[in-house]
Amino acid sequence: MSTGSAPVRLLDDASLTELRRAAEEILAAAGTSATSPELLAAVARSAAALGAPIRHACRPVDTDDGLFVLRALAVDDTGIGPTPGSWATAGDRAAVHDIALLLLATVMGNPLAWEGQQDGRFVHNIVPSSGHEQAQTGASSSVLLSPHTEDAFHPGRAHLLMLGCMRNHDAIATTAASIRKVRLGDEDLAVLARPEVPILPDDAYAEARGFDGRPPNVPTLWESEDGRTLRFDPAYTPLDEATPEYRAAYRRLSEQLAAVSTAVSLAPGEVLVVDNDLVVHGRVPFRARYDGTDRWLKRASVRVPGRRTRPPAEATEHGYGQAAIEAHAA
Repeated sequence: MSTGSAPVRLLDDASLTELRRAAEEILAAAGTSATSPELLAAVARSAAALGAPIRHACRPVDTDDGLFVLRALAVDDTGIGPTPGSWATAGDRAAVHDIALLLLATVMGNPLAWEGQQDGRFVHNIVPSSGHEQAQTGASSSVLLSPHTEDAFHPGRAHLLMLGCMRNHDAIATTAASIRKVRLGDEDLAVLARPEVPILPDDAYAEARGFDGRPPNVPTLWESEDGRTLRFDPAYTPLDEATPEYRAAYRRLSEQLAAVSTAVSLAPGEVLVVDNDLVVHGRVPFRARYDGTDRWLKRASVRVPGRRTRPPAEATEHGYGQAAIEAHAA
């Protein structure tokens, strides 16, 4: 069961049966959950045919929490096999859950993949990996994963982030904090709206970190049509390049986000859906065992067509040479 104050949405038994059957049929036809035009076309067709209860459960985030937990397909802890030692060895493990997550993501919007991450798959495996314990990526374990906007360095980043739980024996929590719950003074808001420092690519994007273009300065906060929005990744923001005024405002924002943060410990079969324009997420530290029983999540990123929550200046950013690939391009 989830912990924390996240709103919860349930799928009834008939909807769960419908979702599983659709995922199993696609997997049987494709033989894999790896990206292919045929797989994506089948997902689009099946997602369009899913019933009203599933579509209602996948409606946009509708509270200032900026997130919700969706209780989806049950997970057979034995049947999915051991937790992979890294994303690179996961292959098609628990592939039916990959496709179920991709179906739900398609109902919510347009799933995204990245050429430079996890072989271009649309569903990523998030597991602790030996040698990466203290990295600021999903492969870490022993360090606090700092609250951040997913793929904050890129103008094509997701509007929604989905984290589906396969295994979590130790009840390890994802942290989340909404900018809509933060209280900052007008001066801090004005300072953080200035594009004063860049956000650099994280360690999961080795090719992007070698990009030789000038990093664009970007605002941390702005007002969109829907309300206050943020773009935040302190681990990859060179704050030493900012003015003392900016650093002080950024520190106060970090403190406020910590003060309103909630911890969500997912159970197998639960999917955490985070609005990536409202909420920063992270993870508490834990000790990985590397014995096949460690925490294992599936991750999908979703862009919502027609959504206007980003500053127009983002359209001119180079994205450090990284291409975001849409599953269902118009």
